Amino acid sequence: MACRGWATATVLQHRHRSLSRTPMPCTSHDPVLFWDRYKPDRDGPSPPPDVTAFEWTQYEGHGPGAELLGQPRTALELGAAECREASWLARRGVRVMALDLSPVQVERARRWWKDVPGLTIEEGEACSFLRADNRTYDAVYSIWGAVWFTAPEELFPLVAERLSPGGVFVFSHGETPQHLDGRRPMYGKGPEGREMTVDRWCHPPETWADLAHEHGFHDVRARCLPAPTDQALGTIIVEARLPA
Repeated sequence: MACRGWATATVLQHRHRSLSRTPMPCTSHDPVLFWDRYKPDRDGPSPPPDVTAFEWTQYEGHGPGAELLGQPRTALELGAAECREASWLARRGVRVMALDLSPVQVERARRWWKDVPGLTIEEGEACSFLRADNRTYDAVYSIWGAVWFTAPEELFPLVAERLSPGGVFVFSHGETPQHLDGRRPMYGKGPEGREMTVDRWCHPPETWADLAHEHGFHDVRARCLPAPTDQALGTIIVEARLPA
């Protein structure tokens, strides 16, 4: 899922069980439940946003845009959530498959973008979808989405199988704190205050680059784009290409 703007998301620190009689908070490790509660419509169905740009970062107008994908005829977005960028691409003639794990996110995105030609929105888990899909794409991308929340050793070879020769794989996610590496739980609180957790993969750019090379990608560029101000979180952006 695309998790830009998840203001309450932090790394879940290990906590010992209390021996007191105070009940422990109920914690959900159900990814579907977690993403069903991402950016909820609080006062009834919300109108579609006005999408005027393709953004990789959480800061409007900051960083590169769709040029990182080249000029694809077909594209697959993993963890599309609201499908903002997918709708932007489709309006410019790209045939886009947008995938998300959450039925709530899929229903809202389909309602918002039902009149956009060339855009297909599907519900499903990234690896399961890639295993079952027999199509190939010129570009596979993820914006603070499923790549951040899926084991790369499982996901990357599946992405490579679904890319056309010379195809590009591009993804972005929040800057990784230096003391973190590997699989880590992240938590947030839903609208009812219920604590929820989901696993994410925390790697610095050089580790992401190594993983991409290990799974057959070349022309890999992985970097951390600083935020517009020194006080804010940067964005890791990884670009990788299959041999033509």
